[in-house]
Formats: sequence, C-alpha cells, structure tokens
Amino acid sequence: MRPILAVTCGEPAGIGPEIALRAAWALRAEANSVLIGDAALLRRTARALDAAIDLHVISADAWRGGAALSSAATQLTVIDCPLAAPVIAGTLDPRNGMALLLTLDIAIEGALAGRFDAIVTAPLQKSTINDAGVAFTGHTEYLAEKTAIEQVVMMLAGAPPQTSASSLKYLRVALATTHLPLQQVSAAITFDGLTRTLDILHQDLQQKFGIAHPRILVTGLNPHAGESGYLGREEIDVIEPALKAARARGIDADGPYPADTLFQDKYLQRADCVLAMYHDQGLPVLKFATFGHGVNITLGLPIIRTSVDHGTALDLAATGIGRADHRSMIAAIEAALEMVAASRPGKPGTQ
Repeated sequence: MRPILAVTCGEPAGIGPEIALRAAWALRAEANSVLIGDAALLRRTARALDAAIDLHVISADAWRGGAALSSAATQLTVIDCPLAAPVIAGTLDPRNGMALLLTLDIAIEGALAGRFDAIVTAPLQKSTINDAGVAFTGHTEYLAEKTAIEQVVMMLAGAPPQTSASSLKYLRVALATTHLPLQQVSAAITFDGLTRTLDILHQDLQQKFGIAHPRILVTGLNPHAGESGYLGREEIDVIEPALKAARARGIDADGPYPADTLFQDKYLQRADCVLAMYHDQGLPVLKFATFGHGVNITLGLPIIRTSVDHGTALDLAATGIGRADHRSMIAAIEAALEMVAASRPGKPGTQ
C-alpha cells in the first residue's frame, strides 16, 4: 500500500523539476508521488534524464473534478499547472508566479481533503511570486495561512554523514522564530509564543514521529545563555518560566543551554530535538552536519509537509539537466513516508 504524496516541483527555472522527477522515480516502489507542475517542462526534463520515466498527465481542472491518479508503480502522475511563459533555465520570470501558487494550492487542497497523505515541496524562489504581485514570504507561512493555523514550527532534520566523527544517528533542530531580522528576534520570543511552540513540538514528535516521550533541549538567546542576567535577561524573564510551565504540563523540555556548547554528542544523544531561538543560531549547525541530505519539516499543520534543505540553485540549473544533487529530495520523500506511517498507519487513502 503506497502512500500518495503531492510533490510540488518548485521554481521552474531552478533545479526543482529535475530533483522532483529524479527522487519520485527512484522511490516509485515506495510512494505514489504525484508531481504537480508544468507537464510540458516535466516531459522535457524526463526525456533528458531517463527515457524510461513514464508520465501520466491530467489537468488541474480534471483533478479537481475527481479524475483518478495512476496507481501503477511504473508510472508517475503529473497534475498539469501550465506556466504562462517559456522557461529559461537559471532565469526567473514573474509571469510564472501564479502557476507556482496553483501547485501549492492543489497540494494543500488534496492533503486537507485526504486525497494526498503528505506534501513534499521542491524549492521556490520567493521573488517570482512577489514580483507577480502576490505577497509571499515562503512555503511555511503560506501553508499556515491556507490551513488557518495561527502558529507553526519550522524544523530541519537529518543524519550526519557516515564519514562524520559524531556517533549521533539523527539530528532535529526546531526554531522558536523563523525568518525575522535579527533586531526583531528578542521581542518575538514571548512566554505565550514559546508555550505554543513547545506544545506543537511535543505533540508532533509524538503524533507524526511516533516518539512516545520526546526529549527537547532548548537553547538560550544570549551568549552563555545570558550569564545569569549579565548578558541579557530573556532567559530569566521568558525562557526559563516557559520551560517550567511546559514541564508542569508533562513536556520534557530542558534548558536554557548556551547554544555554543549544546551541539555536542554528550548532550544530543539524550535529545529527540533541539529548540533554538532563531534561524541562524540552530540551522548553521544542522546544515553543516547534514547539508545535501537534510529535510525541512513544518510542524503544527493538520497535514504533513516536508521539503529539501536547500534553495533553487539557479546557477546550477543554467548549466543543464543532470547535474543537480537530488539526495535532499529523496530524504524529504522518505521523511514524509516515515511520518505517514507513524501518524496514519493503514489510512484508507493509500494504494
């Protein structure tokens, strides 16, 4: 019984269509990955990659009208969202911005309706959509808006490479704040916000990862976690009270720890996730350890969503098809499959 995954193909001028095709085809026995993007572009890309790739195309209108997806493990279904302008690899075109939004809308509609078990997204170029006249800050915020969720949590995860000296098998780093200017971070870290973040993190580690008793280690905001207030009081005034309240609710959350020393095996071996206070506090460590095969996961949604840990790589796309590394897309699909198995085993929607 293969889970049905909606795989959005991302920025057409980048590596998204290539890595989506390659990963979906490689894992076709494990997942019925439904590609959502421009069918003509995907056909050209498939022919350049592997003549054996077989695509079954249906229109977006037909899908919305109930058209069936292919169930053959030797074929990939494409839901066609035609682009408005021809694609020049490496060159952005805002005329294609609305088609990119359509791919996301179809994926979200299908997941909310139970027609998809999860969403896996290839990287988008935010400026393509913004230049098309639609305010767009990213996948995470758009998914939250479309699913009417007030707060979501961004988490990146991955396994360090086998060549690493670390004995750590898996690393997860979640963020208390996401895409904010650094000068706004302190004001954005509030008792209520941390409370919701910890609740979401605890619940999704249980329900979507199958971890019965999640252990969460939390960083401080300031150097040396504030040095008892001499380097800042956010730890004393906000973070510590939020952690104390979380523990009273049965959440195993410990900290705040100095971020510069927390990311060591002796601490991480006893943690299921690290909660960092801001983007560039936690993610450089995660990406250094796992880049190229890490996964971006949005927690707190009523649906499962995973993505790659990198961008559109326009410069690489401009050099031609066949050069992109699709390991992160493989990891994103595999993570979605694991989350589907942990959260909705035996769901009738699978085939």
